[in-house]
Amino acid sequence: MNCIVFLIAIPCVAAFLLLFLRCRVLRGWIVFLTSFLVCCASIFLLVTQFHREISYFDFVFPGISSAMAVIKVALAAYIFFIGIKHKKFVISGLIALQVILFLSFEYTYGHALVVEHNLFIDKFSVIMVMIVGIIGSLIAVFSLGYMRDFHEQYHKEIKDNRGFFFFLIFVFLSAMFGIVCSNNLLWMYFFWEITTVCSFLLIRYKQTEESVRNALFALKMNLFGGLAFIAAIWLLYQSTGTIELDKLILHGGGIALLPVVLLGFAGLTKSAQMPFSSWLTGAMVAPTPVSALLHSSTMVNAGVYLILRFAGVFQVKLAGFMLGIIGGVTFLIASFIAITQSDAKKVLAYSTIANLGLVVLCGGIGTYEAVWAGILLIIFHAIAKGLLFLCVGIIEHKIHSRDIEDMSGLIITMPKISIMLQLGMAGMFLAPFGMLISKWAVLKALVDFNPVLAVFIIFGGTATLFFWVKWMGRLLIVSGEPRDLEKNISLSEWVPLTGLSLLTLGICALFPVVSSTMIEPYVKEIYGVSIAMSRGNIVIMSIMLGLVMLFPLSFINYGKNVKVVDAYLGGGNASPGTSFLGPAGKITAMETRNYYLVDYLNEKRLLEFGVVLCLVLIACMFIVSYW
Repeated sequence: MNCIVFLIAIPCVAAFLLLFLRCRVLRGWIVFLTSFLVCCASIFLLVTQFHREISYFDFVFPGISSAMAVIKVALAAYIFFIGIKHKKFVISGLIALQVILFLSFEYTYGHALVVEHNLFIDKFSVIMVMIVGIIGSLIAVFSLGYMRDFHEQYHKEIKDNRGFFFFLIFVFLSAMFGIVCSNNLLWMYFFWEITTVCSFLLIRYKQTEESVRNALFALKMNLFGGLAFIAAIWLLYQSTGTIELDKLILHGGGIALLPVVLLGFAGLTKSAQMPFSSWLTGAMVAPTPVSALLHSSTMVNAGVYLILRFAGVFQVKLAGFMLGIIGGVTFLIASFIAITQSDAKKVLAYSTIANLGLVVLCGGIGTYEAVWAGILLIIFHAIAKGLLFLCVGIIEHKIHSRDIEDMSGLIITMPKISIMLQLGMAGMFLAPFGMLISKWAVLKALVDFNPVLAVFIIFGGTATLFFWVKWMGRLLIVSGEPRDLEKNISLSEWVPLTGLSLLTLGICALFPVVSSTMIEPYVKEIYGVSIAMSRGNIVIMSIMLGLVMLFPLSFINYGKNVKVVDAYLGGGNASPGTSFLGPAGKITAMETRNYYLVDYLNEKRLLEFGVVLCLVLIACMFIVSYW
């Protein structure tokens, strides 16, 4: 228990120190030290819980529940004021309804509420703690150098408020640890809402008209989920007499389905599934570390974490099937929309929405195979996507663009960053990296459940291959003059990038160990059965990983030891080397561009179709759960 409390408390303490601290050097040391301690504590928790069963902790601290209630009401008052100030009355109305439900629950049941265990830790929680602790720590360290350049070189017009930025980052990390270790649903709801507020404040960090507008939209979408969450707590307590997660899961099929569907709805909003996906793409206006931490690697995982927790309840339920179809539709449509995007952060955003859709599909189906595959997806996606976002942030600063078409020649000008970016992409779709293994596992689960559902993987996976390959190909084009754009990248940026690159490779090599020691025991604990990888598959995967390792090694000295020559342009080469003699001796620049198929895959029309279809599915999901 001490380790869990430490993980929740130490980022929070550091956050308040950073909020009031003005010395930049000291701020850097606190960020680094806190990140180091969080990372070490996460690993310590893994080591101590490696061979243990689920552990419960009461953690009865005088006045802690009252303090949470006061903070919740204070945050609600702030959000209500924000809604009034910006004339977004839906926001004010949603938060007012939440507070009414929350306070009425406290008044009606608070005196009789007995919670035996407020905190717990099991294999799934340990996995989530590792994701939040290690990836979150690396991104926090990366932010030191990135935000310095952000304010001092590239965005001098934006007010330097780095103390508040790091305050929000560490409060967010604290809240995420609270979510994944809370057995008390009221506590989970409290931490859930803190991540919503942190997300809102970080999206609007630039204080531009666009960032404020997108932040308000994200806040509104997430407040719908918060309202569903507190309503679910009401109904769960009325039907079961408990709000403890472990006891609710033990009830299994005996739980009233409507409150569980409400929790699933809350998970849909937090994980940016259709019809709520637009808030995540809008959130890309935030500084890149925010996109990497909140909107790709960790916060959005809170939604799918909640859905997977109740996957056993959704199993063989029509409402669960509809929830899964919402995830499948989101995966399919978001993958096709990603093809049409040339903005690198938008490609990553739609890819995030799509892959989280696959996890929702797994949770909605609820079979043991699907849950096993869903947890794998969370692990591999978090690591690779965190690396990709950080690489794009560095590239945007160095070439002043995040358009994929402007990334030609990066293999010469930024060879190390280019290799890391390609490694992250490989982690998303190439064998033997984890995302492809996970998608194979999802395909197997779908075929065993209902072969018709395999259409989501087949067509969505094809679209995924398309947009990743064309981006990777652009990086490998050799063009332009060799320049060293990496010389001013700080150590605080290189360390997290290198760490995430090694993690992308390492988690693939250690995947069988992670599966056998963490995922399989959790699945077996819930379902009584699990999946075990055959020795032959492990050997094949190891051989493939060894071959893939040769790829980045071959590029280590690319910028130094490879002679770059002009392309052969039919014998009509002109100076510079990417130009040729056209008609009447006119010098014409050679240009190659990717296909984006905008005329065939219109983003607006696809989004409208997906939103309408998923709204219908949500309505049907609630109707069948009620009846």
